[in-house]
Amino acid sequence: MPRSNRRRPEDSRAEDSLARMIAGFKRTEVRRGQEWYVQPVSERQAQKEYTCPGCGRIVAVGVAHLVAWRADGVLGDTADLGARRHWHTHCWRIS
Repeated sequence: MPRSNRRRPEDSRAEDSLARMIAGFKRTEVRRGQEWYVQPVSERQAQKEYTCPGCGRIVAVGVAHLVAWRADGVLGDTADLGARRHWHTHCWRIS
């Protein structure tokens, strides 16, 4: 069957992103009474720079780190996933 080249609506792209993130290897952790999803990012997957909320320094390209987002947020999964943050592994561990 030929592939469709039609563009999908923006909503379905956000849902696809959510599904891909949730389907990846992740674990649930409780920090300060809140439940968080934590997903490791390997050196190979780290393609962009981010600012770590733990130390305020840059998580450089090619550096393994963690992505964390609320698992029990009141605004829903899509909003929580949109508010995810990239942490140095050490910074997340000591937070």
